[in-house]
Amino acid sequence: MTTLKFKIIVIEDDPPIRRFLRTALETHGFEVVEAATGKQGVIEAKIRKADLVILDLGLPDMDGVEVVKAIRAWSEMPILILSARSAEIQKIEALDAGADDYLTKPFGLGELLARIRVALRHASGTSEQTQAGVFSTGNLKVDLINRRVFNGDREIHLTPIQYRLLAVLVKHAGKILTHRQILKEVWGPDCIESAHYLRIYMSQLRHKLEADPAQPQYLLTESGVGYWLKV
Repeated sequence: MTTLKFKIIVIEDDPPIRRFLRTALETHGFEVVEAATGKQGVIEAKIRKADLVILDLGLPDMDGVEVVKAIRAWSEMPILILSARSAEIQKIEALDAGADDYLTKPFGLGELLARIRVALRHASGTSEQTQAGVFSTGNLKVDLINRRVFNGDREIHLTPIQYRLLAVLVKHAGKILTHRQILKEVWGPDCIESAHYLRIYMSQLRHKLEADPAQPQYLLTESGVGYWLKV
């Protein structure tokens, strides 16, 4: 019986990094397709029916953010940024464009593999859970059909806005969402600069859902960028 391999497109213009990624990922059971330019990467991702894209932002023919936008025009496949650009504004720009995660060079292979596993779980397992109407991770369970939330056997009462915030994080579980993305989905486009709303309600959610709000297990912060729900 043949084991189905996940197919990853590596869009990276540096040949040594491409070779390293191919060797490392194939050793761990992934099928790898290389692309040295943004345009080639978009084509490969489309025709090869990829499961995930690893993307460098500094490409010779187009900016990586434009590659993200091009892929997002037709696919929701996970896009993991692997870049030397480390400024918060650059991370936010890539994530706002539709990237799922951002890892800064130099990087550790163990962390990269962990990020890939999270992204693939988000793309498959989480979507199956949300389609079934129930999302769960650890002791946290969200009944999306009946709008009920449980921590273990205990039902947690949430206000409408608290629930809406949690539902957005559940919808994108495992994916980093920027402050602007969350504000737009929860409060609307007129509130995308009102980050204080988000801080207040995230603190309220953590106090209701986390055993230790100061060291959250589920509702995690990406410093200076946004939040994500761990799966």
